[in-house]
Amino acid sequence: MKEKPWSREEPESPCVRLCVIHGESGLCLGCHRTGDEIARWSAMGAAERAAILAELPGRAGRLSRRRGGRRARRPGQG
Repeated sequence: MKEKPWSREEPESPCVRLCVIHGESGLCLGCHRTGDEIARWSAMGAAERAAILAELPGRAGRLSRRRGGRRARRPGQG
């Protein structure tokens, strides 16, 4: 019988490799974690990670959307 490879019981990182911190909210545009949460992720316990993961879906609304095209131009720029 083959042994199972070693694995961790902690929740995996929600990183989606779109690592850009939104200036106003301080949240990552990809995973919606704060910079502090990203930096401390590997040192957090499973319970703290799970609590953050549960909050992430509700954080998306805190990111203001960038407007493009004519609507994004400042007045007086044509």
